[in-house]
Amino acid sequence: MPTSLNRRTAAALGLIAVLGLAACGNPSDGGTTEVKQTSGALTKINLSPDQNRVTTEKVDSIAAQVPKEISGRGTLEVVNSSGSAAPLTFHATDNKTVIGVEPDIASLVADVLGLELRLNPVSWENIFVGLDSAKYDVGFSNITVTEERKEKYDFATYREDNLAFEAKKNSGLKITGAEDVAGRTVAVSSGTNQEKLLVEWSKDNEKAGRDPVDIKYYQNDSDMHLGLQSGRIDLYLGPSPTSAYYAATTGRTEVVGSYSGGGATLQGLIAATTKKDSGLVDALAGAIDEIIDNGTYAEVLERWGLTDEAVTESEINPPGLPKTNK
Repeated sequence: MPTSLNRRTAAALGLIAVLGLAACGNPSDGGTTEVKQTSGALTKINLSPDQNRVTTEKVDSIAAQVPKEISGRGTLEVVNSSGSAAPLTFHATDNKTVIGVEPDIASLVADVLGLELRLNPVSWENIFVGLDSAKYDVGFSNITVTEERKEKYDFATYREDNLAFEAKKNSGLKITGAEDVAGRTVAVSSGTNQEKLLVEWSKDNEKAGRDPVDIKYYQNDSDMHLGLQSGRIDLYLGPSPTSAYYAATTGRTEVVGSYSGGGATLQGLIAATTKKDSGLVDALAGAIDEIIDNGTYAEVLERWGLTDEAVTESEINPPGLPKTNK
């Protein structure tokens, strides 16, 4: 599924436009953030624990595809990252309720399957440990489809995956390729497709006689942003939605480059992730297709300002980030 650089850039810039010009908190109405679009319209994001999530009806024909050990239990055990990554997954103003686009989509999928949603926040690496041991049924945590991961997991896609380079405001940086990060100090989270891409860019720079990337690992967004502000790091490579959201709501950083999470030749895709051959992936894909068709999926993306990352259908185990990114 080849894609052009122009398409990737347009998608990322479209997201930035949605989140881009200004933002303000409004504590008087229970905790919201208003983000101004380029058109002047405001997207109001609810930050309170009272989410009034979009819901949908059970579809018996799709629910019938759920493995008996899950349907008999009556719950969908969803694992997600415990890190704060607005607007993907983060905590409401009560500092304990998990909110964001990821739990909202997981909730809709559970509705279609006739199951009670149970969110299990864990550290990033423990998402996969829990899936491997069948402690959790499925991961909804901005997980990118990669060829390496497909050896152990089944995927049902539900969003495009676009990455962003984030820098301190007015940095003067512009990232369009590997040469632009040569010798730069760049932060990334370990075990992610962003890390894989950055490591390969660093190798490409060394092969070309340029300086490698000085890669720094941060698992906590607050520490990373302190590093950007202090000058300890030049850039952060992470999910485009989180970088655009932070830049819009704080005014302290800016997005200075974009890239597909699928590498140089693929549009990256985010997917519901389950243990390989668990028997759940068909039901997940069916549920995602149902919410796309009935419009609730679009409602969720719109309420979090992520309409530009919409997909038109759920694909099971599509091509993902290549092992060599070539």
